[in-house]
Amino acid sequence: MSTLTTPAVPTRAARPAYRVTGLRVLRSEWTKLWSLRSTWITLGLGLVFLVAFGLISAARYQSSVGSGQPLDEDFATALSLSLFGTNFAQLALGVLGVLVTAGEYSTGMIRSTLTGVPRRLPVLWSKSAVYGVVALLVGVAGVFAAFVIGSGIVSATPAAMTLSHAGVVRSLLGAGLYLNLIGVLGVALGALLRSVAGGISVLVAALMLIPGLISLLPTSWQDDISPYLPSNAGQSMFALTHATSLSPTAGLLVFLGWTVLLLGGAAYRLARSDA
Repeated sequence: MSTLTTPAVPTRAARPAYRVTGLRVLRSEWTKLWSLRSTWITLGLGLVFLVAFGLISAARYQSSVGSGQPLDEDFATALSLSLFGTNFAQLALGVLGVLVTAGEYSTGMIRSTLTGVPRRLPVLWSKSAVYGVVALLVGVAGVFAAFVIGSGIVSATPAAMTLSHAGVVRSLLGAGLYLNLIGVLGVALGALLRSVAGGISVLVAALMLIPGLISLLPTSWQDDISPYLPSNAGQSMFALTHATSLSPTAGLLVFLGWTVLLLGGAAYRLARSDA
């Protein structure tokens, strides 16, 4: 008598279950950000622009006072002199923001990113959050360093100020927040246009070219339009006086509106169109 035996069916080892979570997407974007050489170079340039140009401006003012030469900055303060580099740092931080998103489209890496995160939108939110925090830290560190050193340079001049002066700390924090939002704005432009060249061109036009072109309009039109441009609204966030500009709160709300508008457009295109 023979017995029937059933062949053994090989069993697969249980695979660990991997889930896409917000924290894991954040970690992924953090790793990708710091793995790029351009991140270190551009952030370094932004920090150098903030500190170096602020100190150069303060040193120039101090030498003018010491030599008795006529001053171009009759109403300059230690704060305005130390924040002179903000106009240059905003370009560095904004350009890096564009590269954070548009750079993946230019290399094709975005396909791998969206394969790993099929819902797509968490990628945009994570990129904005990660780079926004980095830009905020760099901005706040840079403006405080520039002011502390610059105020020491002009301490014996009419522009002398300290951190205890009314509005100084608020202005410095406002400048750091402005640079933070510039970075997020760059991320949104890169995701919306999906082109490094296009995103940088629009960023430079919005921050530098359009305000100059507005000055060609009639004065009444300038007064109605100019305060609400992204660059002017952002600069009102850290200005000490507001005779011809928005208040810091109003400037923040206007600039936030521009940022949310671009992020919304980027989210819509990311969700609706192919990579």
